Amino acid sequence: MKAIQLKEYGGPEVLNKIEIDKPVPKGHEVLIEVHSVGVNYADTARRQGQYVVPTPLPFIPGAEIAGVVTEVGDKVTRIKPGTRIVSLIESGGYSEYALANEFSVIPLPDNVDFHQAAALPLQGLSAYHVLKTMGRLEPGETVLIHAAAGGVGTIAVQLAKIFGAGKVIATASSSEKLELARDMGADVLIDYTMDGWEKEVLDATAGKGADVALEMAGGDVFNKTLKCLATFGRLVVFGNASGEQVEFNPTLLMRRNQSVIGFFLPQIMKKPDLLLPSIQELFTYVAEGKLKLTIGGVYPLEEAANVHTLLQGRQTKGKLILEVKR
Repeated sequence: MKAIQLKEYGGPEVLNKIEIDKPVPKGHEVLIEVHSVGVNYADTARRQGQYVVPTPLPFIPGAEIAGVVTEVGDKVTRIKPGTRIVSLIESGGYSEYALANEFSVIPLPDNVDFHQAAALPLQGLSAYHVLKTMGRLEPGETVLIHAAAGGVGTIAVQLAKIFGAGKVIATASSSEKLELARDMGADVLIDYTMDGWEKEVLDATAGKGADVALEMAGGDVFNKTLKCLATFGRLVVFGNASGEQVEFNPTLLMRRNQSVIGFFLPQIMKKPDLLLPSIQELFTYVAEGKLKLTIGGVYPLEEAANVHTLLQGRQTKGKLILEVKR
């Protein structure tokens, strides 16, 4: 089978097409014929050797796959060959076939296609749990969502509304991206490339600030976000796209009973009682038309390096998909 692999850390050019043997499922494993793969910032961090956990080499990226189960291990009881599924896996998604544990495989509703399926789990689960589990969003509260035109952002804006947010403040880097955030349901649009955007957040909340803030840029954006957080506000950190390290004095949080909370999706994946109900809830929203998935582009698997370049250049909107099988 063909796959995209990196043997050294570096830029997009380290992603190379290879031919390897198709894996064989054992025990609770299932073999999936991959149709669509979601591309994520985590993939680029893995490629650069900057991920939250170590990335062993050689490495085949891809944690978010949708396709069809073709074979199952001898201990599998939940899934049968021929089932259309979506799954989150540790690695190996940038390939024609991939292995997954049967307990991480979720059958797809009939009206959800493979591209939609690959666009939902990682960003959808991240947005869901950043808002609800970690951010503890309450009805009527104000939410600040950075990079609101991105994969997590477009879903988070919609989920915030579904969960009852009173006001959703969206930031993005261009008028076109802000219009997309408006289409998703954002109430206030702010260009965070302009100086003083944090004052706009305060103005939009009559000086109160945001009750929940979603932050994945790091650096200066983190510090400014902290300045426009409400009393009892929760700032949830779920990424560091800028690569800049942040230093802050935690005693500053004491003045207004504020919280800074970290989020890492693999920890949710270890808790089936959190994972399964939330992904099923998300697919229900999609099936009912309450949640729209914004796919920014679909590219052949062989263009993985180009897709990484586009993603890191912040010139994209919504979710980028690698198409393995039509």
